Amino acid sequence: MKDFTPVYIPVGVPTFHLESAKDLFERSIKLLLDTDPAFVIPADMLLSVDAMSEYISNLEPDLIVFQDLTFANAAYMSEVISRFDCPVLLWTLREPVIDGTRLRLNSLTGAYSAANAMRLHGRTDYEYVFGSPEEKSVISKIEACVKAAKLKKEMRGLRLATVGEPPQGFGFGLAHEDEIREIFGAEVLSISIPDMIARAKSYTDEECREYLERSYDLTAGLDKTPETNLKDHVRLYKAYSEYIRENSIGALASRCWPDYFTEYGTPVCAVLSMLNDDGTAAACEADMYGALSMWTGMKLSSSPVFFGDPVSLNEEENTLTFWHCGTAACTLARKDTGATVGVHPNRKIGPAMDFGCEAFPEATIFRIGREPDGTYRFFILEGEALDKPKQFTGTSIVIKTAAPVREAVEKSVLDGFEPHFVVMKGHHAETLKALAGMFGFKAYIYQ
Repeated sequence: MKDFTPVYIPVGVPTFHLESAKDLFERSIKLLLDTDPAFVIPADMLLSVDAMSEYISNLEPDLIVFQDLTFANAAYMSEVISRFDCPVLLWTLREPVIDGTRLRLNSLTGAYSAANAMRLHGRTDYEYVFGSPEEKSVISKIEACVKAAKLKKEMRGLRLATVGEPPQGFGFGLAHEDEIREIFGAEVLSISIPDMIARAKSYTDEECREYLERSYDLTAGLDKTPETNLKDHVRLYKAYSEYIRENSIGALASRCWPDYFTEYGTPVCAVLSMLNDDGTAAACEADMYGALSMWTGMKLSSSPVFFGDPVSLNEEENTLTFWHCGTAACTLARKDTGATVGVHPNRKIGPAMDFGCEAFPEATIFRIGREPDGTYRFFILEGEALDKPKQFTGTSIVIKTAAPVREAVEKSVLDGFEPHFVVMKGHHAETLKALAGMFGFKAYIYQ
């Protein structure tokens, strides 16, 4: 990926109070460079359309922070959006003095002129923030927009993979390859289950030794798995890992049942778990949008994420439990149990992961979903992961939600969201909201 290039465009006109504008210009530069040293900064305020045009003439921005230091008419923004098709954060400032005398900046009116120009040109991929450079809300908004723009850029060129197709009734996860390429800029590759099984069966025990050692290092109780299933697991682990390396895959959605039980005799659950530990977002039931959601969460949290179904709510504790058959990353396991290995809860064949996840004080529940008309949307809900033991056979995590849990569940069911969600470490609602805006998606924020 080419270097990320955020650009600061501070505009105004010379008929306002330039001493106040200059002070805010310098304070704004400090904030932007503290946020990301890569920011491109002009040598001085841009007080005419010609001066701005000369400054931006050779730039290739990935994010524009467009700031009305003073009032500036719509011609400034119209010139910017005629040149660039990247996300924009529109930033306007508080009046520095209100004393019954002259209006020093009139920055806020500039926001309306700039936003109106964007809308008239059909642009909706912009965010807005109001306030002075030292305000917490301004700092967090700029940080969120920088993170979101970086993530959007990184998605372009991302390689995704499907292993088989979703089972009957799970079509919500089916990859729409042309849409994914057009909207996210990502490429989708595919391999069939029979081809992956053939790869796995071609390896000798010695060729799989490093994957056997890695599996023991990550887990607890793997030695209780029957030898045949253990050997099949490490062969499959190698097959998936090599396919990922050969094709530079960042996220993967794999069919699991019934094929790996009926055609191979060993589940893929533990393999997907370990791929997540190895840095590849890996979703089961061939849910491509689940895998893309996982990749997003892993990038934002710098950690593996949980992928599963919402299965139980407790109004008294205000909690929602997420569970799946046994694919959670081993490093998410409670420290007192470790990543224990068991069998698949329905098929009774292993190895599959079987543990409760560790607590963490900040969590975000997330999903990239699709509206009935095919447009995309984000599910966003913040909370915390509680210190709870395993809730059911398989892997589980219990989230105390910031919103009233029953209301969030009832509303999201009525909103028709898919049944798979990601739980990531940290609070990332503001960044995800900004990212949704940059794509032109609707963000469903339950709060």
